[in-house]
Amino acid sequence: MTNKRIVLTTAGSKEEAQRIALALVDAQLAACVNIVPQVHSVYRWEGKVEEADEWLLIIKTTAVSFAGVRQGIKRTHSYEVPECICLAIEDGSTEYLDWIGASVSA
Repeated sequence: MTNKRIVLTTAGSKEEAQRIALALVDAQLAACVNIVPQVHSVYRWEGKVEEADEWLLIIKTTAVSFAGVRQGIKRTHSYEVPECICLAIEDGSTEYLDWIGASVSA
């Protein structure tokens, strides 16, 4: 197990996804954010099944910086309850994991 993390969130527009990604990378809370365009989500909200096209953000960070990422998502997101799921990176390329650590400010 490493101290590196993948954080997932979605955004309702390309512009919002870019705004969140830029804010996180600029603040050195994330080394990189991949924006996957137009995923189709089906979910339950306020007792009804809803559908929406969204943009998936795949955020690379560290365990120490996750709280800041979570706060950054809440601060810049338009959703009342934005997705914020943190996944541990078990293993990976040493050079890539080192780059994440060097790119994220503790």
